[in-house]
Amino acid sequence: YLLGDLMKPGQRMVLAKGGDGGRGNAHFKTSTNQAPRRAEDGWPGEEHWLWLQLKLIADAGLIGLPNAGKSTFLASTTRARPKIADYPFTTLHPNLGVGYVDGNEIVLADIPGLIEGAHEGAGLGDRFLGHVERCGVLLHLVDGTADDIIKSYMTIRRELEEYGDILSSKSEIVALNKIDALTSELIKEKQLALSEVSRQDVVTISGVSGQGIERALRDVFRSVTEFRAIKEAAEQLDKPNETINAKVLDQDEADYE
Repeated sequence: YLLGDLMKPGQRMVLAKGGDGGRGNAHFKTSTNQAPRRAEDGWPGEEHWLWLQLKLIADAGLIGLPNAGKSTFLASTTRARPKIADYPFTTLHPNLGVGYVDGNEIVLADIPGLIEGAHEGAGLGDRFLGHVERCGVLLHLVDGTADDIIKSYMTIRRELEEYGDILSSKSEIVALNKIDALTSELIKEKQLALSEVSRQDVVTISGVSGQGIERALRDVFRSVTEFRAIKEAAEQLDKPNETINAKVLDQDEADYE
């Protein structure tokens, strides 16, 4: 079970209390016993087995099958230089990059590719999905050159659902990638098919040529802004309750006195 979640700088929590040191030999020193050899062990401290998980803090998480073009997208929109190659699982660790659109800053996290059965440990598993729990929006890249783009999309959606509501319920922007390798007819056909299964407008992009990248970033920033507004509103709702509780406590103490 979860013991704690440190989300802000300076946050601390006690996971295990240290032991109580026993009295040393100096405590037993007397005028007749200048070098006592007696000492006490004291009381032992607490011991626990803990699993510490690092979660990257990013505005948007890039998800998709291996070779969907996530690293290329990150490299084309930020100054990050992830490894890019034409084989699966090129990215073995999450990468962060800072992108800009219309003067606004967006932090993007490139998550290593998922495959079918990742929630059961297949491929790299889903252990990196914890990094996108902090993200306000998911940018789902679908390889437009794949034989079955619907299967590609649904494979990732199923893995998100198996991971839990914390990811499957997040806002999602779907992007048909690698359109530089497709004809205009194929682009329209695949965009329509992907729109029907995802039940939303699909943006068409190319990380190599830069087509549609700016629009995709604008959509991401719009969703991130909405996420931030909802988060701030939720935090503001908690603060008045704390103030009210404090006032009630003060009044109770005054009545007692």
